[in-house]
Amino acid sequence: MTRGTGRGTSSVAPRSVDVAQLAGVSQKTVSRVFNDEQYVSSDVRRRVLEAAEQLGYRRNNAARALASGRTRSIGVVTLGTALYGPASLLMGVERAVRDTGYALRVVNTMEGDPAGIAGAVDSLLDQGVDGIVISEPIDEEDTDSEVSLRVDVPVLVLGAPSAVAAPTVLTAGDGADMMARTATEHLLDLGHVTVHHLAGPQRWFAARDRLDGWRATLTAHGRDVPPVAEGDWSAASGYRAGRELARDTTVTAVFAANDDMAIGLIRALAEAGRRVPEDISVVGFDDVPVAAYVTPPLTTVRQPFDTVAQEGLKRLVHAVENPAADPLPSSDPPVDLVVRASTAPPPDRTTPAGGGRTPSPVAGGTPSAPLPDGGPPDRH
Repeated sequence: MTRGTGRGTSSVAPRSVDVAQLAGVSQKTVSRVFNDEQYVSSDVRRRVLEAAEQLGYRRNNAARALASGRTRSIGVVTLGTALYGPASLLMGVERAVRDTGYALRVVNTMEGDPAGIAGAVDSLLDQGVDGIVISEPIDEEDTDSEVSLRVDVPVLVLGAPSAVAAPTVLTAGDGADMMARTATEHLLDLGHVTVHHLAGPQRWFAARDRLDGWRATLTAHGRDVPPVAEGDWSAASGYRAGRELARDTTVTAVFAANDDMAIGLIRALAEAGRRVPEDISVVGFDDVPVAAYVTPPLTTVRQPFDTVAQEGLKRLVHAVENPAADPLPSSDPPVDLVVRASTAPPPDRTTPAGGGRTPSPVAGGTPSAPLPDGGPPDRH
């Protein structure tokens, strides 16, 4: 899902003219100070720098480049991780930027560094980028604080809220709650009375969105909302959660917040003698390449990384090249549920709870004949 907040936000990044007014000098003098030119007195230099610090003004090298032509570069702030979701989104952004003809500059942040985003943005602005993509999936800030980044180039935020003040702020990739709803609905449609959830770490925006979508779906259907098990995205954490869930004989369906945890969960259930999907159905999230080849092949929600990146970058470049125009309209990416063999009706139940429709063979996840190359079939 993508939306644009547009221009004219209530908190606008300060400009060099604002620094000039506060310091009581001309805008040209401000430019001379930040360009380290001669013939600027120490007193004037001090006043300009103090005014800039007071206003939170950042020197924008991109603005300087506009006088002779844009730098045609996009900066990306991203978490330094090999996890499938963030890494795949970064790859999608790289492909999309290349297609636009812009150069790409990437700065990685480290988990646990609350100042990482601000430092990364400063670094990109010093490189003179024309626009910035913030792909930061973790909430590093104190929720009671109101820290805001002030940037004077257009910004695209991927998948997470961010306190950014910029001429144009666009968001993309924030539809995880709808995908979680689809995964939960699939299990309810099969006849499961309720669905348990193996959540990701709650410092991650995506984990919270998926949990919210799962909970909202159960509530809308009047179903009990079971306690949440929390993992750390790894298969090992899914395995640990699976050992606990296997002891509860009332569990018939689990929605895991990513595929790795779902795979670890299935392994633990198998060791405990709980069959998937005959005893417990499992749905994952992401559609990692191995998901189609585990036993049983995993039903999952495929994330549209390339679609999100392509549309987001198209809108960001439009904002860069048309600063006076309204943002391009956004569209919601399709929710792609990939039904494989890890989901089926619950034991001893042939119709959905509450008198709903009887699941079709496709919805039930019964495997069809193998493909000629031996690969397991996917159904969407």
